[in-house]
Amino acid sequence: MKAKLRVGLLGMTHDHVWSVAAHFRGSERGELVAAADPHPELVEKARAEFGIAAYQSYEEMLEKTELDAVCVYADNAGSVELTEMAADRGLHILTEKPMAADLAGADAMLAAARRAGVQLMVNWPFAWWPPFMHALNLAQGGRIGRLFETRYRAAHGGPKELGCTPFFYEWLYDAERNGAGALMDYCSYGSALARHLLGQPSRVTGTVGRLVKDYVTVDDNAIITMQWPRAMALAEASWSQIGHLTSYVTAIYGTEGTLLVEPGKQGRVLLADREHDMGVELDAPRLPAERCNAAAQFLNCIVVEKAVDGLCSAEVGRDAQEILEAGLLSAASGTAISLPLPLE
Repeated sequence: MKAKLRVGLLGMTHDHVWSVAAHFRGSERGELVAAADPHPELVEKARAEFGIAAYQSYEEMLEKTELDAVCVYADNAGSVELTEMAADRGLHILTEKPMAADLAGADAMLAAARRAGVQLMVNWPFAWWPPFMHALNLAQGGRIGRLFETRYRAAHGGPKELGCTPFFYEWLYDAERNGAGALMDYCSYGSALARHLLGQPSRVTGTVGRLVKDYVTVDDNAIITMQWPRAMALAEASWSQIGHLTSYVTAIYGTEGTLLVEPGKQGRVLLADREHDMGVELDAPRLPAERCNAAAQFLNCIVVEKAVDGLCSAEVGRDAQEILEAGLLSAASGTAISLPLPLE
């Protein structure tokens, strides 16, 4: 293995690209060497911000640059072709949540990575919050008994109102490029959390609405309910919430306790059990260096030749995509949808 893995950016219309790409700076295992996107403004920004070669053609970057891996940060629909393009060249791939605009796209991405024998990792931003990951580890370790429910609400005032760039929010408001509206963007978190802790549900019910934003044509609020024989889960999404009360709060319920996680890297972890019904605060340990951000985990998995596991695995990402698709089908039909979805 060479001293540093050479990483390129394929697509830059997803605003998360800038924070993720910045973590490759100073890394002992990888370096950012090139970027590509059809938009001239984003090409110039990559050159200025990272001092790297940048192109308006994906193909040109891949042909002219020696690479080991890429970060795919286009719109949800476009990420499928870029992932296949990279996999066909034997490049490892880090992509943003959700994997695609639909289940067929997620399946195609997973198949391409498996066929090529390369890593495919899905970045879930809450995976780098120490309190959140501590709660997941406690839940999976049996600290609160048998798990029977999870809840996660992702909410803000809207992509445009939040300050997202037009490159980002224009495709978030496009049902074909995004896959839906708030449901695809923000119910994805709660769906991945539930799948990770409880496995794939047997039934999904979805409710969507354009409740506030008259200037968009997609849903600005959504709820997905998931069911198992002895468990349930809720994923909520809003692009119209004023303030951040209840936003990004995680709740995990077990037969012997309840875990509540406040959002962010500095949020608190509260544990309620039979002795502390109002909860006690727990100390959340720092994340290991190889798991402190998306770049670190991605590079580590490549170097040690270990498949990406857990929340950021392509398998969890693919199953979360199936939950999202079932939620959309349920909202359209007015009925619960059974999983697995039939193959087309």
